[in-house]
Amino acid sequence: SPAGMVLSVLVILLLSVLYEAVKMGKAVLLRRALLALPHSLSQEALTEPQQGDSGPAQGRWFWFHVGQTLFHVVQVVLGYMVMLAVMSYNAWIFLGAIVGSTLGYFM
Repeated sequence: SPAGMVLSVLVILLLSVLYEAVKMGKAVLLRRALLALPHSLSQEALTEPQQGDSGPAQGRWFWFHVGQTLFHVVQVVLGYMVMLAVMSYNAWIFLGAIVGSTLGYFM
């Protein structure tokens, strides 16, 4: 029905916007993780606190990596969902995915 098609296109559009938002969130988390890395990248510096290090900052890079991993899983799931919708070979669904991706990137 026409109402079902409009709803489907809107859902795909929103999924595409969400995909772009998750992609950007992952990039922001990567930047924060890189800033949290210790100056020395030796294994000892990553696992053992250095002299004068305060406790809370030690190991933050690990939690940023865990967050990035979760963002990646969500990004992959959303990407495959949009891909499967586009593989229906419906021009309106395809346009919804393109417009959603464009809006998500713009925002």
